[in-house]
Amino acid sequence: MHSTVTLRKWIAAAGLAGAFALVAALLGLHFLHPAADFPNFSPWMDYAKYTDEGWYGSAAVAYFVRGDWYVPGDFNPAVALPVWPFLEWVLFHFTGVSLPAARLLAVSIFAGNLVLTYALVRSRARRWVAVLAMVLVASNAFLFCFSRLAILEPPVVFLLLLAWFLALRAPPRPGWMRVATLIAIGLLMCGMVLTKTTAVFLLPSVFYLVWYERRLETRAAIKACGVVALSAGLPWLAYFGLAVRPHYLQDFRYLFTVNVYAQPTSSFGWLMAFWYALHGTFWIDRYLTLLAVAIVAMSAIWLRELWRNPLFAASCIAVAGYLFFIGYHNNMQPRYYQVVAFPLAILVALGFGALWNRRGVWRTATAAIASVALAYSVMVNTHETVWFAFHPQYTFIEAARNLTRYIDNHPSRNRLLLSISGSNISLVTGLPAICDDFGTLDLPARIQRYQPGWYAAWNELDPGTLEDLHTQFDLQQVANFPAYDDEDRNNLILYRLVPHEPETPKSGPKRHSRRAPLGAVAGAPAVVRRVAD
Repeated sequence: MHSTVTLRKWIAAAGLAGAFALVAALLGLHFLHPAADFPNFSPWMDYAKYTDEGWYGSAAVAYFVRGDWYVPGDFNPAVALPVWPFLEWVLFHFTGVSLPAARLLAVSIFAGNLVLTYALVRSRARRWVAVLAMVLVASNAFLFCFSRLAILEPPVVFLLLLAWFLALRAPPRPGWMRVATLIAIGLLMCGMVLTKTTAVFLLPSVFYLVWYERRLETRAAIKACGVVALSAGLPWLAYFGLAVRPHYLQDFRYLFTVNVYAQPTSSFGWLMAFWYALHGTFWIDRYLTLLAVAIVAMSAIWLRELWRNPLFAASCIAVAGYLFFIGYHNNMQPRYYQVVAFPLAILVALGFGALWNRRGVWRTATAAIASVALAYSVMVNTHETVWFAFHPQYTFIEAARNLTRYIDNHPSRNRLLLSISGSNISLVTGLPAICDDFGTLDLPARIQRYQPGWYAAWNELDPGTLEDLHTQFDLQQVANFPAYDDEDRNNLILYRLVPHEPETPKSGPKRHSRRAPLGAVAGAPAVVRRVAD
């Protein structure tokens, strides 16, 4: 009997050691090839790879490239979302402006998210359950692709998980340690909102964990939530009142204005919006989602003890809150689901652990089915992750470098680039750029102010943008650079912006302009001239 128990312990220890080794190996793959494309021809099409890495770190890039973090009239999201550009600003002091450096920062935060996932689950479940949660996150191919982009979701997840951890570890007895912990939780919540405003939909899960303490009276729980709310609200109000309102209120409002999407106008339309938001979790992993739905359903009837685990309830609240945002926003972008993936993995790991703690035929059958589904999910995701890691492509970084090289080899009146992907190009090469699509000044006023010398567009010219440009410039197509995989955005075309020559007044009857009328077909000889070089 003793030898059997010893053998089981050795097998369990070997299994845990193997799982930790797998997690370490998979995490190591995230650090490989930081300059590579978001994997081409992957199942996830998200325009974040064209714009968001540059946009949301643009303040840090502009500080080193142009000498000031703020570009009046351009797109300045750092006004409302200062946390991520501040982190990049600190990083770039040591590395210089660098896309790989920014991405490695995001991957390092992802590593912190892995550690926090383990620590959270371990605090409320057995060790193997915590390891399972880590494996589900580390092996996930969806997270591999998106966690390697220098975007806002990884730091939001880190702050959320850290706030959860502190809430679960808060001393139950009154005292300065408890007050300090509650203040720290509030500051983390403020940081979440200043990292990405949609984090407000995650705050109820944090408040739930602060509230959940059966050893406390209701009055004490209310006081604790009040301390957290004040600690979150007062710094945000101070930042808004002292920095944003007096100086950058227009930029702050603009961020919300441009993120408004058409919403449904009927009950059925709203139902479908929320259905598609829920269905979008399949981007994370189909089997993980189906297991999560099954576990939540069973928790209402059979596995009710799960609701006595505050981490399980907080995970459900976080998933529901963020899916509500996605459905209400009516804009299902794959990158949003990074935030959902972590609480979803925690939820499934805790539910799977509860299944194995049950006894009887139902336990054996359901646990066996769940085991097969999880094993298949981990196997498929690991295979995809390894394939993506060892088949890197560098089409965008090569396009950005070749574009910058062309501009530097063909001096113009102004090196400034106008492009929707200009901030991403700046992050790669340090080329100064402004955005042609977003900005508090209309495009004609913006180009009048900054007088860009070059314009880069994907595949074709937008008629409205072309009309705005033609108020002051003629376009000469000079080069094109293949990049990425989307058939609508796989060719970055560079144009030289040539200012209109001032017309000399002449006597006699008026003559028609030599230029083509505004809105003429892109590519017409009088509108866009291709220059051989």
